Amino acid sequence: MAASFDRALGRRAMLAGVAGLSCAVARLPGACAAADAPETRQPDPAPHARVWGASHSPAPDAEVIVLDHAFRGLLAGNAVVERVWGHGQWLEGPAWSAQGRYLLFSDTATSHQYRYVWETGEVTLFRPESYHASGSTFDYQGRQITCEHVLRRVIRWEHDGSVHVVADRFEGQRLNGPNDVIAHPDGSIWFTDPVAGPLRAGEPGSGQPVPTQGGAEVQIASPQDHTFRVDVSGRIDVVLNQQQLVDPNGLCFSPDFSRLYVASAARQALRARGQGKGDAKKHIWQDGDLSVHVFDLHAEELPLSNPRLFTNMRFEGEQMMPDGIRADLYGNIWCGVSGSPGKAGVFVFNPEGQLIGRIRLPQGVSNLTFAGPERDWLFMCAGSTLYRLRVGTQGCAPG
Repeated sequence: MAASFDRALGRRAMLAGVAGLSCAVARLPGACAAADAPETRQPDPAPHARVWGASHSPAPDAEVIVLDHAFRGLLAGNAVVERVWGHGQWLEGPAWSAQGRYLLFSDTATSHQYRYVWETGEVTLFRPESYHASGSTFDYQGRQITCEHVLRRVIRWEHDGSVHVVADRFEGQRLNGPNDVIAHPDGSIWFTDPVAGPLRAGEPGSGQPVPTQGGAEVQIASPQDHTFRVDVSGRIDVVLNQQQLVDPNGLCFSPDFSRLYVASAARQALRARGQGKGDAKKHIWQDGDLSVHVFDLHAEELPLSNPRLFTNMRFEGEQMMPDGIRADLYGNIWCGVSGSPGKAGVFVFNPEGQLIGRIRLPQGVSNLTFAGPERDWLFMCAGSTLYRLRVGTQGCAPG
C-alpha cells in the first residue's frame, strides 16, 4: 500500500519538484451518509492488454467499465478511449476554448503550454513559458485564466493580449501556489491554494525555519491553504478555510451553480527541519482526507452552507486519490483519480455520490475537461499522455 500511495501522489509531487527546479481534517457533517458504497460493487474484469500507442482499439472498450446502468446513457455508443498525444512529462490543466475551438493544456514539468486544434487534431506549442501552469479555464467572455504555480498567482489573458493578475496575495501574504480554477457566470473566479506551493524559507507563510546569526532557528507560521473567490471588483474572499477543508485540490460547480464540489488531496509536508548540512529533515504533516466534499451556494452569499461528504473515494478496499473534477449537464461528477494499477483513471458519480462508472487508464488522471464544439468529448491528462473519449452527455460551460 505504501508503494501505491507514493505513486499516487503524482500531481502534488510533480508540482513540488518543478518549484524547486524553477527557483487530517475531521469528517464534515453528513460524512456517515456516504460510507464506503463503492466497495460493494462487483469486481472489475481483468486488466485489458492494451497497446496504447494506437489511436483506436476494438469496441466495446474494456477500459470503460459500467457499474450502474445509468452510466450507459452517458456513453456514446461503442466509443473507445483514444490516445491523443504522448510527448509530455506531466500534463495538467485541460480547458476548452469555445471561441478558438482548441483545447489548452500544460506540461507542468517543462513549463510549456500546448493546444490541440480541433479541426486538424494537431498539437502545437502555445506558450513556451507558462511558469509551470497548473489548472486553467476560460471564463464566460472567452478569456483564458491560469494558475501559474511557480509565480504563485492566478492570471487572466485579456482579449487585447495583456495579462491581468487576478490574485497573488491574501491579507498581504503571497499565495502558496494556486492549483485549480473555475469561472462563475457572475464574473467571479474561484480557485484552490493548497500548501504544496513553492514557498521559500524566510517568507511570511513559508512555514520553514529561518537561521539567525547565532544559529538559532525561528519558526514562521505555517502556510494557510484556502479555497478563494475573486469577485468582479477584484476583492478576494475565503470560501473555505483550512479548518473547513484541508488541502483543497480540484473543484467544480453543479450545472445550476447551486453546489460547489471540492476535492481534498493527499498529505503534504508543512515544513522541514534539519540541524545542519546533511542532517535528515523532519517533516510536520497536514492531512487532507482524500475525499470529495460538496457545499451549497446561495446566489452571491458567503459563507457556503450545508457541508457534507460527497464521496470518500474508497474503492475495493483502497483509498483512491481524487484530483481534477468536472460536472456534466445531468449533474454527474467526473473525477480524475490515482491509485494502484488497474484502478487509476476516471471515476464517474451520479449526483447522489454513487459510483456508476469508471474509465481505466495506465496512470492516474491529474485533470480532465469536456471539449469539442458540442462539449461531448472527455479529455483526460494522465502523466505524459493526453487521452479522449466520446461521451453521450455534455460538460458544463465554459469548460
